Amino acid sequence: MSTKFTCTAEESLKKLKDGNARYLEAKKGEGDVSPALRAKTCAEGQTPYAIVVTCSDSRVIPESIFGAGIGDIFVIRVAGNVIDNHQLGSIEYAADHLGSPLVVVMGHNHCGAVGAAISDNPGGYIKFITDEIKKAIGDEKDDYKACCLNVKNSIQVIEQSLKIQHGAEHGLQVCGALYHLEDGRVEFL
Repeated sequence: MSTKFTCTAEESLKKLKDGNARYLEAKKGEGDVSPALRAKTCAEGQTPYAIVVTCSDSRVIPESIFGAGIGDIFVIRVAGNVIDNHQLGSIEYAADHLGSPLVVVMGHNHCGAVGAAISDNPGGYIKFITDEIKKAIGDEKDDYKACCLNVKNSIQVIEQSLKIQHGAEHGLQVCGALYHLEDGRVEFL
């Protein structure tokens, strides 16, 4: 990977943690969504400092959770924060072409997709998601532990991808997190 990152992975992680700390006290969103920034990023492009892969759950809003605005984080959302070639392609794009040095796989507690994998055997297209989660969690029945196992599995898929160059020697770092719905806190795993 010959990408010049927008900042270091450590700086990205600090920005995310600082943004979450502000979010825990916020009454309104604080990210810059101004007309001036919209025009600037349209003309000059985006340079997100982090890639966040998270669940599609409407209660999980990464830009708000991390106090981010337009162009700050590259968000990939899919139910159950599972990883397939589409998500890998999006991660690769954000790292290689936009210079994002950090991938955060952020699950959340009380995840409906994880719950369905634990207790149900859904049909239709949902089965593609729950089958992937079932492989990740095995026989685990505890919601918190299952959500953490699911995040760790997604990290493994990213790290084992031949297309994703990761590790300190390449600059791209991958870490896990769990968002707590009840209080807004992000626990980095």
